[in-house]
Amino acid sequence: MRALHYQCSAGIAGDMHLGAMVDLGVPEAVLREGLGRLPCAAEFALEFRRASKFGISGTQAQVKDLGHAADGHHRHRHYGDIVELVKAARLATGVEARALAIFERIAVAEAKIHDIPVERVHFHEVGAVDSIVDIVGAAICLEALAVERVFCDTVEVGSGFVDCAHGRLPVPAPATQEILAGVPCSYGGVRGEATTPTGAAILKASVDEFAPPVRFAPASVGYGVGQRDFDIPNVLRVVVGECGASVQAAPKAAHYKIEANIDDMSPEAYEPLMDHLLAAGASDVYVTPIVMKKSRPAISLAVLCEAERVDALAEAVLNRSTTIGLRVLPFEKRALPRQVQTVETRLGAVRVKVVTQPDGQRRWKSEFDDVRRLADAAGLDYLQAKATVDLDVAQALDEA
Repeated sequence: MRALHYQCSAGIAGDMHLGAMVDLGVPEAVLREGLGRLPCAAEFALEFRRASKFGISGTQAQVKDLGHAADGHHRHRHYGDIVELVKAARLATGVEARALAIFERIAVAEAKIHDIPVERVHFHEVGAVDSIVDIVGAAICLEALAVERVFCDTVEVGSGFVDCAHGRLPVPAPATQEILAGVPCSYGGVRGEATTPTGAAILKASVDEFAPPVRFAPASVGYGVGQRDFDIPNVLRVVVGECGASVQAAPKAAHYKIEANIDDMSPEAYEPLMDHLLAAGASDVYVTPIVMKKSRPAISLAVLCEAERVDALAEAVLNRSTTIGLRVLPFEKRALPRQVQTVETRLGAVRVKVVTQPDGQRRWKSEFDDVRRLADAAGLDYLQAKATVDLDVAQALDEA
């Protein structure tokens, strides 16, 4: 499996990422062609040069803003402006989706920090043309690499203070810290801002696993050289290689969870509702007892499904339950490689699901419906039948 491994010992910024991608082998022509589609293409010039830090050579990228105001201030844009700008570029579908996902990470973080709706977010530094180039360029490069999985080591965020549109703030900047929620970070490894909001968003929208790969054969290495001087080499190292398959990651936003908190529906109504949702294509449906405000007992209904089923299942929940609202949440699904085998036992044929763990070990489980059917046919209780079936299955799989 072709994989990408980020090594952020000195953090990550948008320009460092562009430099690292080109140094890794992404053709400049591919990057420039994609960026040239942007409506703001006349506002910037992109330059690459060889550079080094502490003897480590790599590629340094610089985006020159040609469209700033006469007073030197950068042009700022609202989140909606950014979305329209990216869509107007008519980029490849995968590139557009990646770019919008990165911008969305920043918009959601800013909205939370400033307690405003996402659509009202006004980008300052990230709305400047250099950040737009960094993010759209990142999407172009990641699509060009065509990797199946992305790993990242602990992310260095830096220390001290950073000057931004909202004043002098401690490192990491609020948006950076919010975006990296749940990501392993190290603090104080360098003096200054090591990871920017742009760099953080690129990682959060692209990385499948924030841990080094267990089995990884490096094939090519790239270094993106930063603009600042730290006490350690200010470089971002990226590596492409072959990784031993551990888990299968579904495409981002391919799976969704529909949630509704219900406190006024008869318990008897849940079973027919769940049966209908499963028949309509839900991958799974479950209910969880919860306590809502004012200590009201309630049920949280959860419906798991693939992207193409969301609208129909959401409508079914609204039509067939008493809820007046629901939440639709995208999530990433990871599944162990599995196969279904049919095994002959003393009681008859039974289906067996066999899965392979990341360490290469296998485990299996006999199908409940088959065991119950065999138990009824043999006049045995379920536990007796399962013990007999599982003994025969274990022997058959060991001999296979």
